[in-house]
Amino acid sequence: MTTPLLEASAPLGSRRRGRTTRRVAGVALAGLVAFAVVGPLVLPDPAAQDLGRFLEAPTLAEPLGRDDYGRSVLARVAHATRLSLVLAALCVATALILGTVAGIASAWFGGWVDAILRSVSEAFVAIPALLVVLLVSALASGGSLWALYLGLALAQWVEYFRVVRARAGLVLGSPAVEAAGLLELGPVHVVRRHLWPDLRPLLTTIASLGMVTSILAMSTLGFVKVGLEPPRAELGLMITESFPFYDVAPWMSLAPIAVLFLLTVCFLGLRSSEDNA
Repeated sequence: MTTPLLEASAPLGSRRRGRTTRRVAGVALAGLVAFAVVGPLVLPDPAAQDLGRFLEAPTLAEPLGRDDYGRSVLARVAHATRLSLVLAALCVATALILGTVAGIASAWFGGWVDAILRSVSEAFVAIPALLVVLLVSALASGGSLWALYLGLALAQWVEYFRVVRARAGLVLGSPAVEAAGLLELGPVHVVRRHLWPDLRPLLTTIASLGMVTSILAMSTLGFVKVGLEPPRAELGLMITESFPFYDVAPWMSLAPIAVLFLLTVCFLGLRSSEDNA
């Protein structure tokens, strides 16, 4: 039989584990961000070739060795990590703003505005996210960074729209918002004091998952060679390029795989801690 003391201590233990997970994930993510920011500034050019150092083994000067073109693997991983984080952050920010504004407008105005926005969102839901990215990329030149950014942002905005629309509809119909309307406090007050505090935890959770989705989608496209093109340093593309030499130079593929794994675990750790808060 469970005692009241054990029932009270269970949520407390869960919150402590959530805080610990968040701290560890935050520290690890901060380290990856620092590596992505500082690494490209101090490491050599990731595209600089030295065929005389073909598949050079790791040393103290080059902890991850050299690739089949004699390029520094550490420098390429640093640039690829920066590219993944920056592009994913831009995609998430664009999708968040677009989806949040559209969701609030749909719940606020209703009627034909809601009908149009819901129809557009349902069309995007019916199309797989990667197919949206591929369709946008096909309209641009091969390996276009902006096409990849636009495709990933368009593939994610509908998640924010649907959550914000549903939640905003409940908040806007609450007695507190009705009282604010009677007092003629205006829409800015409603958004700042009622909508935003209620939506912020949800948006933070979705954004953390969106970072993982963007990074993995970008790497997946690079892995199958329909995303960014060489000689650009990109994690998925680096994995594909290293496969023919895995038996003699395993560090070439293990390094980008490790970065992808750590980025995924860090963002999911932040997301799970938000869910437990």
